[in-house]
Amino acid sequence: MSDLVSRLALNLYSGFGYALMPFAGMFLRWRAFKGKEERSRIQERYGFASINASHRICIWVHAASIGETRAVLPLIAQLVEMRFEVVFTTITVSAAQIAAIELPKGATHQYAPLDLKPYVNRFLKHWQPSMAIFVESELWPTTMTKLRHRNIPQVLVNARMSTHSYNRWKRFGAVSHALFENISLSIAQSKEDAERYTDLGVHSVINAGNLKFDAYLPDVDVSHLAKLQTAIGDRPVWLAASTHEREELIVAKAHVLLKRKFPNLLTIIAPRHPHRVQAITNELQPLKVKISKRSEGALPSADDDIYIADTIGELGLLYRLAPCSLIGGSLIPHGGQNPIEPARLGSAIIHGPNVDNFANVFDAISKQGGCLRVINSEELVVGVASLLKNAEKAEDMTSAARLALDEFSGAIERTHTALLPYLNPLIVTERLAENK
Repeated sequence: MSDLVSRLALNLYSGFGYALMPFAGMFLRWRAFKGKEERSRIQERYGFASINASHRICIWVHAASIGETRAVLPLIAQLVEMRFEVVFTTITVSAAQIAAIELPKGATHQYAPLDLKPYVNRFLKHWQPSMAIFVESELWPTTMTKLRHRNIPQVLVNARMSTHSYNRWKRFGAVSHALFENISLSIAQSKEDAERYTDLGVHSVINAGNLKFDAYLPDVDVSHLAKLQTAIGDRPVWLAASTHEREELIVAKAHVLLKRKFPNLLTIIAPRHPHRVQAITNELQPLKVKISKRSEGALPSADDDIYIADTIGELGLLYRLAPCSLIGGSLIPHGGQNPIEPARLGSAIIHGPNVDNFANVFDAISKQGGCLRVINSEELVVGVASLLKNAEKAEDMTSAARLALDEFSGAIERTHTALLPYLNPLIVTERLAENK
């Protein structure tokens, strides 16, 4: 009975997708208007390829956004070195921009097809992948079902499952199990993640750690860094990184209060989604703060209060610039963004109470004294002021954070080893084909 219910539910999902197909174009055009799609490449979202496939064995790797893209790049490099063709898909424009710069030669970027049967079939027919690797929590029912029908192994790498997502999937019972049974292997970030995937029905699960600890540090244009350092001079500066809606106003209000202690203070805001920059500017207007925007080519002037870094791929530069950073998504119920980059790049970490997305990482850093927790704007002011006044304290925190991260390294090698039982037979097949 449970199998019947599961099949009906998945068929209902597929049927609902067919019903939505006439509106797909409208949906994608709306996203393009919002800056969330590349107009020139929208056809890729329908499964049409913009480049020819080679005749080598293909591995499909999919990551949703920037963080997942950076995490999986070392693994993609290993796959390319093993002489596989790699088609790497993303959903967000920002991730595509990172891929365009950092994807190794031999790998091809495409936008992922919408999770609708004709589009997924078209994508799979063109690329003919022999294996599909999804990063973190990318679970698309139609795609997973079509891969199973083609007997293509599906592997989750750096797999994570938040408490909220786990509880939601559990409510679907047998339907969830039917979906998760499609996954050949789940390589989880943590023991907790591994246990959740096992409970949801994945037969083969291991805990390899978080790939983000081994991710490449983002490259920095030294000339850009020097120009910013010169423009800022000896002004006190701090960063609010990867902020979300409502957080920019909290940060700006903190800036106004901090200026009483640091009259020439510069606050840098790097929004998680740069396309929100106009909404952010409008929201901050009543505070009468002077704002400049990086996307307009401006450098912070001496009388600027807030410098909005509304560009893609420059957090590595900003973390190197600011002695302390607020991690966005943590002052609101979002779950927090990744604290690994600021820890590795020497910016003392400040965060709010909502860090469920990286709970084990924040916990490890906190135990070493490598981060500062605040719960509201007033505590944010006190925390930033303490770090700006005491450079030694900020340096001690960054050293402690780096020490905490050491225990998590090695995930890339453990992940690669876990994939070898799936990759080695493909290598043999490839070599036999070459020798014919």
